[in-house]
Amino acid sequence: MDFHFDLLTAIGYKSNSQIIRKLTENWVAQNLYCPICGQPHITQYEANHPVGDFFCNSCSSDFELKSKDGIKLSSKILDGAFDTMIERITSFRNPNFFFMSYKNYEVQNFILIPNHFFTPNIIIKRKPLSLNARRGGWIGCNIDISSIPNSGKIYIIKNQEEINHDEVIQKYAKTKILLTKNMEARGWLLDTLKCVDKISSLDFTLDQIYDFEEELKQKHPDNNFVKDKLRQQLQILRDKGYIEFIRRGHYKKII
Repeated sequence: MDFHFDLLTAIGYKSNSQIIRKLTENWVAQNLYCPICGQPHITQYEANHPVGDFFCNSCSSDFELKSKDGIKLSSKILDGAFDTMIERITSFRNPNFFFMSYKNYEVQNFILIPNHFFTPNIIIKRKPLSLNARRGGWIGCNIDISSIPNSGKIYIIKNQEEINHDEVIQKYAKTKILLTKNMEARGWLLDTLKCVDKISSLDFTLDQIYDFEEELKQKHPDNNFVKDKLRQQLQILRDKGYIEFIRRGHYKKII
């Protein structure tokens, strides 16, 4: 895998955004395999396709690419219209996302975030554009990837080191057991998994999970039984092989 952009592909483009879009999309088309099924190449859609930027001919997965100049991945990624993004991530054809960081026309980091890790809570509404602007009143959004559990951020390239293809595919396969189309159930499961991530030790207690009660009340204001819900989610994560029950009130993360 070549981490360098092919600068010749951007000849004739004027704006910096057009140049970067062309360079990054060309890099993906030339270098990337399907991280879901292992197909050696993925195919680029025509420009402005409604379901994504790339697709896999073998497993029919869709992918959308977001990129940012910098060595490290940003915790928040600029995206398009807020209402459109919310509609997309709650639809049947929600794409998987690629996030790339690049520096000096070289890929630094590249991750896959499976579509079943997206919930409305991670889409942050931006302030409306001024009424005097060309698109006055338009509301954009940011994607807060810092709110996504670690297992949902699958590195394909990390610090300019390519991750073994089989490892990437296996990590994705493990996440599929978290798949649910019910957005409320998805939100609770991923929020609980994120709380588990925040505990630094492998072993943890139920009381440590309860410490996140107030935080989760703000995310789920309609639920008055947060502790009960947390216990339920821990049971689901145990059944799905993400944590292990040690003894009453004690758990262990499964790496």
